[in-house]
Amino acid sequence: MNKSFMTNIIALLATLAGYFFEQSLLFTIGLFALSGAFTNWIAIHMLFEKVPFLYGSGVIPARFEDFKKAIKELMMEQFFTEENIDRFLSGGSGGMVSLDLTPVIEKIDLNPAFDDLVDVIEKSSFGGMLAMVGGSEALQPLREPFIEKMKVTVAKISQSEEFNNILKDELEQPSVMADMREKVSEIIDQRLNELTPQLVKEIIQAMIRKHLGWLVVWGGVFGGIIGFIAAVTNNF
Repeated sequence: MNKSFMTNIIALLATLAGYFFEQSLLFTIGLFALSGAFTNWIAIHMLFEKVPFLYGSGVIPARFEDFKKAIKELMMEQFFTEENIDRFLSGGSGGMVSLDLTPVIEKIDLNPAFDDLVDVIEKSSFGGMLAMVGGSEALQPLREPFIEKMKVTVAKISQSEEFNNILKDELEQPSVMADMREKVSEIIDQRLNELTPQLVKEIIQAMIRKHLGWLVVWGGVFGGIIGFIAAVTNNF
């Protein structure tokens, strides 16, 4: 049982007990506590669910498109600004960011590069000599060593300061920066379009409903205190 439900049940039991046992103080405290807890509970419920005849209820699903728009504006205006992208490329206060392209390089198929190298050799002045020792087939045992060596070499180049400086300068070009922001915007739009009003409601409920339950608890507490004051004051 959640805290909201328990608060309402306790307040209701106090009200009923005060009524049936003719305890006016307990009845007043319970009634005020119930009104405070129930009012806060229905208000929280109205955030997520449409209640018939209650204007403004179901505000979160109803404002679904505004919610998506606000998320996009937050992402683009606070996180993916040109200044933040530039700061990322510059590595913030720690100096230029270094991009590790090794995992990408490992997945690159360099067999066409070896084939092109063999083709160049065959068409060069060394082609005749190569034909004398078996032609291009004589170079095939060098394929794997060549590919491994090329990957190591390309990885070293990608990690060099000169390469990173050139990459940073190119990425900081206004046209590239604008294109980068446009791509990010498209990705955000694509992901947000996958959201549904029901999913948005569930996301927000998971984030805040647990904590909003304390509004019901404190509504009952303060309602009970007010009821106690009202009952005592009424006796004077």
